[in-house]
Amino acid sequence: MRRLAILTVVALTLTLAPHAQASPEVSVSRTIATGLTSPWGLDFLPDGSALVTERDTGRILRIDPRKNSGSNVTVLGTVPGSTPDGEGGLLGIAVSPKADSVYVYTTTKSDNRVLRIPLLENATRLGKATPILTGIPKASVHNGGRIIFDPQGNLVVATGDAAIEELSQNPASLAGKVLRITTDGKPVGPTPTFSLGHRNVQGLAFDSAGGLWASEFGARDADELNYLVRNGNYGWPEVEGTDRTSSFRNPEAEWSPTSLASPSGIAILDDHAYVASLRGEVVWQVPLTGVGGSDPGARTPRALKLGDLGRLRTIEPAPDGSLWLITSNTDGRGDPGPRDDRIIRLTVR
Repeated sequence: MRRLAILTVVALTLTLAPHAQASPEVSVSRTIATGLTSPWGLDFLPDGSALVTERDTGRILRIDPRKNSGSNVTVLGTVPGSTPDGEGGLLGIAVSPKADSVYVYTTTKSDNRVLRIPLLENATRLGKATPILTGIPKASVHNGGRIIFDPQGNLVVATGDAAIEELSQNPASLAGKVLRITTDGKPVGPTPTFSLGHRNVQGLAFDSAGGLWASEFGARDADELNYLVRNGNYGWPEVEGTDRTSSFRNPEAEWSPTSLASPSGIAILDDHAYVASLRGEVVWQVPLTGVGGSDPGARTPRALKLGDLGRLRTIEPAPDGSLWLITSNTDGRGDPGPRDDRIIRLTVR
């Protein structure tokens, strides 16, 4: 029998502990890019420019913040075989530590997969794509899609349950998992699975001590921010949200009802997590506690007042200490304005 956490919005209104350090103030600095089509993934090159994926066009864009908006977006190429379908398409992107290639998570006609693509001519065009991990179950919803490098130079890959709930607890399936693989697609450890029992993880980030955090969409009762440990089981579909009676790992922060968040990308800066939310249409700032210790956790999430930006898909720390935030109003579920979709620069003080 599924056990679901019974939570209320009141959980989000608690104040910080009396001696907690004040959180940084975050404000909108400027708009970096406009007119993008269903942008999804973002990562940075060493010169401060960014590579961005477009879910529905299959394109990888390069965005140079030193140029004016309107003239700072160039198309590096289109990822072959990328097949948009509902929430699927060209999703996450990660630039290799040497910035000589990118890794992308994409939906094809038959599966979700991870590709390696060389960056050629000073990262001005793409080379030939090579699959390194295939066979991740796909569907029109719950494809996961975030991909990042860990501090050891391996890839961490978030998958969804592909709308087949039982796959999340099936050790033989790549669905509903967070995977850890080498840049050749080989498992780091006995299997590719780092953690299991996930419904649809779309946010991954490391804290200052190398701890891994993930955001996860709930079904009805609670969205989650989880601290991930190897072989950790996060309960889906048996548990959604906190359940102290089970042996599953509980979230460190959660949102209830799910209309408050629907969390996608997350960024961690100065041990504060910043969570981009789709239905909630806000960025949530979450102070992290016990970083580097035996009992990491999180304090109460706070909604940042950034204006009416609509649905928010991805947030990433930039090399200059700012945050870049991607809107998601052209994804088929939003209400796009005349300049959507956009990338917004946020100043953190």
